[in-house]
Amino acid sequence: MPWIQLQIPADPDTADQLEDLLMEMGADAVSMEDAADQPLYEPDPGTTPLWSQTTVTGLFQSDRNIEQLLAEIRDAWHQQTQQSLADIDVTLVEDKDWERAWMDDFHPLQFGERLWIVPSWHEAPAPDAANLLLDPGLAFGTGTHPTTALCLEWLDGQDVAGKQVTDYGCGSGILGLAALLLGAEHVVGVDTDPQALEASRDNARRNGVEDNRLDLYLPGNDPDTRADIMLANILAQPLIGLAPRLAELTRSGGDLVLSGILFNQARGVMEAYEPWFIMDEPEQKEDWIRLTGRRKDG
Repeated sequence: MPWIQLQIPADPDTADQLEDLLMEMGADAVSMEDAADQPLYEPDPGTTPLWSQTTVTGLFQSDRNIEQLLAEIRDAWHQQTQQSLADIDVTLVEDKDWERAWMDDFHPLQFGERLWIVPSWHEAPAPDAANLLLDPGLAFGTGTHPTTALCLEWLDGQDVAGKQVTDYGCGSGILGLAALLLGAEHVVGVDTDPQALEASRDNARRNGVEDNRLDLYLPGNDPDTRADIMLANILAQPLIGLAPRLAELTRSGGDLVLSGILFNQARGVMEAYEPWFIMDEPEQKEDWIRLTGRRKDG
């Protein structure tokens, strides 16, 4: 049986309201997706962030009268908001196994020569490689975004054996766990979101990482452990504010890896870290930048 698919552009202030409206109108399913390729990072505790440009999609059974359905939706929206809702895209879509179709979109990803990110339903393409089992998710990252890919590619190219690593803004734990699979001795993960820390714990268990190799903390509770490698894939403004703290937590001669930075933000972030680090030239993937450097003595 085909479905009537309605897609409506929205912003964070209207998306939830549109979702409720479509459900009230009899939608069998409603979803939201990014309409502008905008990444979402770890949310503040208790919040559910949405993209600045969101598409709200509702699926209705095909026996509905499309013109009547659209008229009812527009009329109800006008009554609720006193605004018009002219832009509704209508498509007839085939019935299929939506969960299987979603899973088929995700395949193992290779970063450098040794490191793979492998969804749990796939066989590892290179069994002897460093295979990190990680499933796609909304907020916590699986390596598909350029900011994460830049950090994973850097890790793959390093000798991390026996190193102490800190992953500041750890999210799913992807960077710290990748470092452990590549031979790091110990990782400290720090994140503002307790849900992110729980995601990191779950992913560590899934990958057979021993509890004594990964310690997770909220900011302010993290120890003053000096890292051989400091990883921070966050956003430019938080990174600028964190510069003194990340410098304090990096040993002399230690490596710094920063990402989550747009091209036009790179200079400002570099300047924030230059009092403590010898910074390299930026590395770019699409519109995103990775910055690396080495901690000065002292």
